[in-house]
Amino acid sequence: MRDGEPVCQYVYDLAALEAHVKAVVAALPPRCRMFYAMKANSAAPLLRTLAPLVAGFEVASGGELAKARAVSADIEVLFGGPAKTRSEIAEALAAGVTRLHVESVLELHRISAEARLADTVSDVLLRVNLAGPFPDATLAMAGRPTQFGIEESGLAEAVAAVDALPNVRLAGFHLHSLSNNLSPEAHLAMLAMYRDRILAWEAAFGLRCEVINVGGGIGVDYADLEAQFAWPRFTKGLSDLVGTFPEHWEEIDFECGRYLVAGCGTYRTEVLDVKRNHGVNYVLVRGGTHHFRLPVSWQHSHPFSVRPVEDWDPGLPRQEIRGEPVTVVGELCTPKDVLAKDVLVDGVRPGDVLEFHYAGAYGWEISHHDFLSHPHPEHVHLCPPASPPPP
Repeated sequence: MRDGEPVCQYVYDLAALEAHVKAVVAALPPRCRMFYAMKANSAAPLLRTLAPLVAGFEVASGGELAKARAVSADIEVLFGGPAKTRSEIAEALAAGVTRLHVESVLELHRISAEARLADTVSDVLLRVNLAGPFPDATLAMAGRPTQFGIEESGLAEAVAAVDALPNVRLAGFHLHSLSNNLSPEAHLAMLAMYRDRILAWEAAFGLRCEVINVGGGIGVDYADLEAQFAWPRFTKGLSDLVGTFPEHWEEIDFECGRYLVAGCGTYRTEVLDVKRNHGVNYVLVRGGTHHFRLPVSWQHSHPFSVRPVEDWDPGLPRQEIRGEPVTVVGELCTPKDVLAKDVLVDGVRPGDVLEFHYAGAYGWEISHHDFLSHPHPEHVHLCPPASPPPP
C-alpha cells in the first residue's frame, strides 16, 4: 500500500491455484473434461495460470470472450449465458468458440441466422431446465421457475427447431441444476439422473449425443474451511458412473468456477476503528462489500483471521476487544455493509489486519466497486507463471 494508507488488497496465490487445479483435473476419469467458468474470477493472471491446466474456458458474455482470447487465441471456449445478443453470437462465431449453449428456441434462431451470415455451422448444446424430482441437494438453477434453460416440457420443440434450421448442429445437452453443492453423493446421484433423462431423450427424438455438459455447482464450505467437497471420493464414484454412459457420449464436460479458484484468494483489510453500539461490538475496516460482496450476497459470515499489527501511533487511543463476538462492517453508508456477524475473536484492535479466506471467487467480480467512490483495493498475484502461453 501507499505510505500511510490502510491495508486493503486482494492477494492471489497462483502457485496454490496451479497445484489445486492440477490435482482436480488429474483425478477425472477418461472422457471427462474440466472447463473453467470465468464468471467466478476473470483476472488475467488467473486465466494465464489456468489456461494450460484446463480443457478450456466457459464464458457468458462478449467481454469474457475477449478476455479468454486475450490469454490464448486457440484455447477451447464454450459460450453460455441466458441472454445472448446477436452481436455476442456473431463475436463468438468469429472467435471460433467450440460450442454455444442454447437457452431458448428464439436464441437458436438467432444463432442460425448469424451462422448463416458467417457461412459456418455452429455446434450447439440445448440447455434444459429439468422438471425434477432431484436428489437431496441445494437446488438453485433448475426444477423450479428460473430464467435458465429450456423447460423440459418444451424440449421437443427445441429439438425440432435444430433439425429444421440451417447452420446449426445439435451436439448434445447442457444440464446444470445445483449451486454450491457440498455432497459428492448428491452430485453423483444428479449425474445418474442426467444419464437416465438423456438416454430417454435420445430414444424419444432419435438422437445420438456426442457431448454432455453437466455444468458446475460444486461448492465451497465457507462455514467450515476444513470440510470441503471430497473431490477424490467424488471422482472415484464418477469413474464407476461414467462406465454406465454409452460409448457414443465422447465427452462429458464440467464447468467449475468457485471450486477451482476460491481457495487461492485472500481479501486483506485494515481495521480502522472498533466500537460498541447498543450492545454489539463493531469492527470497522477499510473496505467492505463494495470490494467483497460475496458475504452479503450469500447471507453468511465470511471466515477470517486477525493478523495483529503492533505498530501504532502512541498519541492515539487504541481500544481492544478480547474474547467477545464482533461484527465486521465496511466503510459504506449503509447498515447492509457487513462482512461477518457475531464472530468470536481472541482479540482485535484498530491497526490490525483482517484476512478473509477463500475469497478468490465471486469477490471483486460481483462487487459494486464505485459506490461512494472509495479507492479500489490492490490486487497482488503471488508466484505468477514464468511466462505467458504463446498467443
